[in-house]
Amino acid sequence: MTTTTLSSSQLHSHLFLAQLISQQSLAYFTLEEQQLTVLDAPVESSHKLVLFTEGLQLDHVQLVANALAKQITISGYSVLQSQGVEGFALCAHIELKAADDIKTLLVATAEQLSIELCLIDTVPSLQEPGLLLMDMDSTVIAVECIDEIAELAGVGEQVAAVTAQAMQGKLDFAESLRTRVACLAQADERIIQQVRQALPLMPGIANLVKVLKAHNWKLAIASGGFTYFADYLAERLELDGAFANQLEIVDGKLTGQVKGKIVDAQVKADTLHSLAKQWDIPADQTIAMGDGANDLVMMAAAAFGVAFHAKPVVREQANVSISKGSMDALIWILQAGEI
Repeated sequence: MTTTTLSSSQLHSHLFLAQLISQQSLAYFTLEEQQLTVLDAPVESSHKLVLFTEGLQLDHVQLVANALAKQITISGYSVLQSQGVEGFALCAHIELKAADDIKTLLVATAEQLSIELCLIDTVPSLQEPGLLLMDMDSTVIAVECIDEIAELAGVGEQVAAVTAQAMQGKLDFAESLRTRVACLAQADERIIQQVRQALPLMPGIANLVKVLKAHNWKLAIASGGFTYFADYLAERLELDGAFANQLEIVDGKLTGQVKGKIVDAQVKADTLHSLAKQWDIPADQTIAMGDGANDLVMMAAAAFGVAFHAKPVVREQANVSISKGSMDALIWILQAGEI
């Protein structure tokens, strides 16, 4: 082991930490009162706290330790890197001293420091086949498709207001979906073609798919949105399946109706169970990721629920929350579970 006293500028430099990792192969360390000690191996711990943000620096590590000193004891840190995922994260090996309100404190600390903090104990193994079931709108893609259609159809404000209430859990999803779709009656099919051609993928989704598939994982979409977009995304991203609602289109016009059974919260959860059975995925190897209240049942049905850029009600109930990072940050969280 070697110990180095760090200057203030080194603590506040992302470049310094990045160079330690890339050029000096920093993998395991402790940090106390500006004393960086390089360890030969990771330490044992009952829980882990994953830290990441764009421009992560050692000062973040020290500030987090200070903010959570009454709740956790940190015994050391491991560096997390993955081929295909840009940058790095840190995994703090911790023991919980006080579990009460720890999630609330983590959220507050993360927001104050503009950093991601994900507390984990048991997570699915990246090294074993698994299933990731994802919401589509505002998760796989960075928009709500129905809001985009409505905007082009001239009923944007009316539909967006209903969407917001539904995502916050204030309206029954099936009822709110039918209400919103009814507003689109007589809209030209060319509008939804235009929306589909311009769908913005969420940053990190392509990397996430690539890495998980390399580890023999299955990936699928379960969406309260529409097959018109979900099927297209499944093909574009080479996913293993997509499940969503079907818009009725007659003579090139939307009728304002949805065909068949509505894909609501319970259907999403049922989809997770059926896909895991179909692909022979153990229950403890399932992950559900979403952003709205309609994803909570699916996330509860999975072994591990991930809130991604999510509403507060979803962040409160998920196992972990990624609020600012890209989707492939999930890989670091899975890696941390194996250290």
